[in-house]
Amino acid sequence: PLKIDIERAILLAMENNRSLIVQRMNPDISRTIEQEELAVFDPVLSGQLAQRRAVGERLSRGGSGTESSVVDTINGVVSLDKLFPTGTVVGLDATSDYTDSSLYEDTFVTNRLGISVTQALLQGRDIRANLARVDQARIDTQISEYELRGFTEVVVEAVESGFWDYALAKKQIEIYTNSLNLAQQQMEETQERIKIGSLAETELAAAKAEVALRRENLINARSTMNTKRLILLRLLNPSEVINWDTDIVLQYQTSLPDTPLDPVEAHVQVALRMRPDLNQARLQVRRNELEVVRTRDGLLPVLDVFAEFGKTGFAETFSDAVDNFDGPGYDVRGGLAFAFPAGNRAARALRTRSVATKQQSIKALENLVQLAQVDVRIAYGEANRTHEQITATAATRASQEEKLRVETEKFRVGKSTSLLVAAAQRDLVASQIAEIQSIANYLKALVLLYRLEGSLLQRRGIAAPGSEPIKLEEPASQTK
Repeated sequence: PLKIDIERAILLAMENNRSLIVQRMNPDISRTIEQEELAVFDPVLSGQLAQRRAVGERLSRGGSGTESSVVDTINGVVSLDKLFPTGTVVGLDATSDYTDSSLYEDTFVTNRLGISVTQALLQGRDIRANLARVDQARIDTQISEYELRGFTEVVVEAVESGFWDYALAKKQIEIYTNSLNLAQQQMEETQERIKIGSLAETELAAAKAEVALRRENLINARSTMNTKRLILLRLLNPSEVINWDTDIVLQYQTSLPDTPLDPVEAHVQVALRMRPDLNQARLQVRRNELEVVRTRDGLLPVLDVFAEFGKTGFAETFSDAVDNFDGPGYDVRGGLAFAFPAGNRAARALRTRSVATKQQSIKALENLVQLAQVDVRIAYGEANRTHEQITATAATRASQEEKLRVETEKFRVGKSTSLLVAAAQRDLVASQIAEIQSIANYLKALVLLYRLEGSLLQRRGIAAPGSEPIKLEEPASQTK
């Protein structure tokens, strides 16, 4: 059998729950997108080597007739380019051209080293816009961490609720077993009294019906317990291959938490700071703000200033051309590049959509805040109700015990009937079930309250990503 207390049950689920293992992979997957977006700013090394032969005819150098020619050329290029977040592109390149023509006795080699700088003056100049996709990828990773935290809280709540549901199911079997034994005892006593003539035979029917009813209740309770056991086993996943016939032995204290709840407003404030879904929504607002910045940059025309400088060496061989870099050969180029699509409809549509999406995310956050307040207040009221029910159901159970005792004594002296005794027994069983049900409901209501306010993991001492509350840098009503 699997012996567990509530802490060990949570620990097993944290380590082995299959759904949680799947969810735990999402932040790592999201981080790869960060690296993918950062790769835009990585230096790019490129090269090309090409060979060409041209066979043709041309006007002879003597001025009359034609002459054939064969020209072999080899061209090699190596370049290194890097984009910076400032909108600056810096390039370094080295080229070498080798020419061997049948028209000339000597070969000809040209080597060139060059540097180029291009700076965006309008579109592409804003650093925040250029880094928007990188920052959005980082926010997506944060969102996945808060999603993981929220899912972990759901798993912990499911484990604790499953633990108490299974404990309740086992306790119900104990109650129904005792009630069946009591009903059988009552039936046997009725049969004995019928034999001696102190009771009419009609009293036996009620006693037999009560035994059958108790047996039916016990069968149903065993089925319920098996269902709860299987659900708890799946949540805990105690081994790689689960033995679904494993019995679970629960170890727990019957005493209730004696710490009173804080005022409801305190729980609401905790929820507004700690609930993972609210923090996800705030991050989504941030992400959409970055999209507004990025699309605003797209409204600008492309206007780049560029400058290039190259130093060239000429010679008959490659090595001599390298040595001649200190010669007079060089080239300089500079200017402006401009582009702007007529109407710029795509950029304007993207801008409009980004602003609308940001406003939508702000309204969604406001809606979630309202829902969180309602959730916590309802859960708080339910926790108080179930706590009060514990005392009430205990009093009811005590009264039903006394009622059954009195009815049994009256039956033994001939002042009651089997039907009335059976009814009193049923009332007692119902009150016993209600009493243990109220205890389980209270414990589950506390767990639900802690999950809805976002403090469940912290209260259980579980470290998970997404523990820091997210604050918006500007009022939610403002739009850039």
